[in-house]
Amino acid sequence: MRETYHIEVLGPDEADAPGGVQQRISVRTSSREGAEERARRLFARARVPQRSGTAAEAVRVIDGAGIEVFRMSRFDEG
Repeated sequence: MRETYHIEVLGPDEADAPGGVQQRISVRTSSREGAEERARRLFARARVPQRSGTAAEAVRVIDGAGIEVFRMSRFDEG
């Protein structure tokens, strides 16, 4: 069964990004792992040096019930 997950790319708290949310997307996938993988790819793309604006600091995945099920920050990278 497919479920909707919300992925938020977070940066520092700024006037044009309340709560630090730089980007928010919704994905429908049959597993939480699929949403986590999509979040990792979005986070990697948001951290490339060529991107304009402030670099992303974290990414999180929120399930349909509003519960955070995955979080990764720039400090978690190996």
